[in-house]
Amino acid sequence: MDKRQKKILVRILAAAAMLVVIRFMPVHGLVRFLLYLVPYLTVGYDILKKAWKGLIRGRALDENFLMAVATIGAIALAIYEDGDYTEAIAVMLFYQVGEWFQNYAIGKSRKNITELMDIRPDYANIERDGQLEKVDPDDVEVGSIIVVQPGEKVPIDGIVVEGTSTLDTSALTGESVPRSVGPDQEISSGCINQTGVLKIRTTKEFGDSTASKILDMVENASSKKARTENFITRFARVYTPAVVYSAVALAVLPPVIRMAFMGIAPEWGQWIYRALTFLVISCPCALVISIPLSFFAGIGGASKAGVLVKGSSYMENLAQVKTVVFDKTGTLTKGVFQVQAVHDVNDHDLLCKGCDKCDHADPECAEADRRLRDRILECAALAECASSHPISRSLQKAYGKVIDRDRVSDIEEISGAGVKAVVDGVPVAAGNAKLMKQLGLEVHGCHSTGTLVYVAIDGKYMGHILISDVVKSTSEEAIRLLEKEGVRRTVMLTGDKESVAAAVAEKLGLTEHHSELLPGDKVEKVEELIAQERGKEKVAFTGDGVNDAPVLARADVGIAMGALGSDAAIEAADIVLMDDDPRQIAQAISISRKTLRIVYENIYFAIGVKLLCLVLGAFGIVGMWAAIFADVGVMVIAVLNALRTLRVKRLFQPEKKPERI
Repeated sequence: MDKRQKKILVRILAAAAMLVVIRFMPVHGLVRFLLYLVPYLTVGYDILKKAWKGLIRGRALDENFLMAVATIGAIALAIYEDGDYTEAIAVMLFYQVGEWFQNYAIGKSRKNITELMDIRPDYANIERDGQLEKVDPDDVEVGSIIVVQPGEKVPIDGIVVEGTSTLDTSALTGESVPRSVGPDQEISSGCINQTGVLKIRTTKEFGDSTASKILDMVENASSKKARTENFITRFARVYTPAVVYSAVALAVLPPVIRMAFMGIAPEWGQWIYRALTFLVISCPCALVISIPLSFFAGIGGASKAGVLVKGSSYMENLAQVKTVVFDKTGTLTKGVFQVQAVHDVNDHDLLCKGCDKCDHADPECAEADRRLRDRILECAALAECASSHPISRSLQKAYGKVIDRDRVSDIEEISGAGVKAVVDGVPVAAGNAKLMKQLGLEVHGCHSTGTLVYVAIDGKYMGHILISDVVKSTSEEAIRLLEKEGVRRTVMLTGDKESVAAAVAEKLGLTEHHSELLPGDKVEKVEELIAQERGKEKVAFTGDGVNDAPVLARADVGIAMGALGSDAAIEAADIVLMDDDPRQIAQAISISRKTLRIVYENIYFAIGVKLLCLVLGAFGIVGMWAAIFADVGVMVIAVLNALRTLRVKRLFQPEKKPERI
C-alpha cells in the first residue's frame, strides 16, 4: 500500500470505530447529530469536496454527486424523523471501502507495469583515461563503447566487443532463466548484467533502444481503449442523468398523485427515502471502475509474462482471433541457415544413378567418399569467403576452420547464380542449378528439402551441399497450443520455394501454407483471409522482419515476434512478444480471452444486480442497506474479480537452454 491508501484505510477504520461507539451512547437531539457528523466528515469529506467541485464546474452528475446527495438526504430525513443516522454514514463508509479496494487493485496491477519501468537505465558508463565516468544515456552516440558492470542495467542496445556474462532478461521476456552472452553477440537494453564485465559497442541511440521503445508502448497503452470501455463510458454519460431524473420523479410524483388525485396522505418522507435509496443503488461505480481496471490489470499481467499489449482495443481484438498467420523465417524457424548434409556424385542419398563401380560398404570407398565430401565443403567455403550472404556464412561455419584468403584468388560473383573462384590453383564454382547450366554441367537433385549449393571443381560437377533453415524446437508445440485455445486456422506465408514451405508446414501441422510470396503478396493473402472471416472473427499476423511491417499493420492484430526484431515491425505491430518463442502467441490469446471473459462477467453481474435492486427499491421492498450492497458490494466484488486478470496461467515451461539474444 502507498501512503494515500494507508491514509484512507486509517480514516475508514477510525470512522467505523466512532460509529460503533456513538451507536451505544445515550445521547439525543443536536448532540447526537453533531457526534454522528464527526465520523461522516472523517470518512466522506473528500467525496463532498469532489462533488462540490464537480457542481461548480458543470460536471455534477457523477458518482461523487450521487453519494453526496444520497447521504446528505438520508441525514436530513433522520433529522426530520429524529431517526438513525447510521444508514447515511454507512453508505459513505462502505463507498470509501469500495474506493479503497479500487485503488488497491489499480496499485496491484500498476506494480507489474512499474516493475517493467525499472528497465529504464539511469546512466551509462564511458571509459575515459582508464576511469569509468557515468553519463546520461541520451548523450551516448552510436558506435560508442560503454561498460556494463555486474548488477547494472544495460542502458543501450549494442554488440558485445569484450567480456562474457549472463543476463537477467525477466523484465523483458518474463523468463527467469539467465541467458549467456559473449563477444560479437547482440544485446538489448533493459537486461541486467549478472556476472562479468561487458564492453558494448552501441548500435542505436538511447531513444531508439529496446527499453525506450517498450516503455513508450506501455505508457501509451491506456490511450487506445477497447470498444467495451468506450461503450461503458458512453453508457455512464446517459445512465447517470437518467437515474437522477428518475429519482427526482420518484420523490415527487407519487406524493403529488396521492395528494391530488387519491386524496390520501402524500408521505413525502417515505418517497424521498425511496428516491435516495434509488440514487445509491443506481450509482454506476462497479461498471465505470471495474471494466477499465480489468483491461488495465490484463495488460499488467500480460507484461509480466513478456507480452506487451499497446492498448485494450488490441487485447479485445486478440480475444476474437480464430486465424493466426505466420511469417516463416525468424518466426517458425530460427532464420539461421545451417549445412544439413554434403552429397557427392556417388552418394546413394542422391536421386541419381548412383555408383555402379564399387560397393559403398567397402571401407576404402567410404573413406574416399568422406574425403570427397570434405573437399566439396572446403572448396565451397573458400570460394564464398568474400560474401556476407547467410548461405555463405553457413558454409564457412560448417567448414569450421580459419579461412586462409591466400588460397583463394579471382573471386567472381555471378548475380542470382553463385560464385566462381580459383582455390589452390584449381577453378571452383559454387551456386545454383543456373550456374551449373552456364558451365554446361548436368546436376542431380536431392530427396531432402532445402537450398542446394551445387559445387564444380576443375570443370567437373562433384556434388551439392544441402542447406536449410532450422525449425524452432518450440514451433510444433506452439501450433498445438493455438489449436487448444480455439484457433481454427494456422497459415504460413513465406517467400521460400514451395518444397521448403510444404516440408515446414507438414512438420508443424499447419492448416495451410502459401509460398514464393513478395511482401505485397503477403498483404493480399491476409486481406483475403480477413474477407473470408467477414469481420465476425479476427485474423492475427505474426512476423519479425522489415518486410513484415506492411502486413503487420494490415492485419486485425499485428504481433511482432521478439524484442530484437525489426524496429519497423515493432512500430507497426499491436502486440510485441518480448521473446522469440512462438508459444507466446497462444499465451497472449489466453490472457486476452480471460480478460474479456472477466469484463463481461462484471458487466452482466453489475447490471443484473442493480436492475433488480432498483425495481425492489422503487417499490419500497428493500432499503438503504440493500442499496449499499447494490453499490459498494457489487463494486468490491467486481474489482476483486477484475484482479484475477493479474494472475497469468503459464501454458508452457520456458526452455532452460540459454539462447543467443
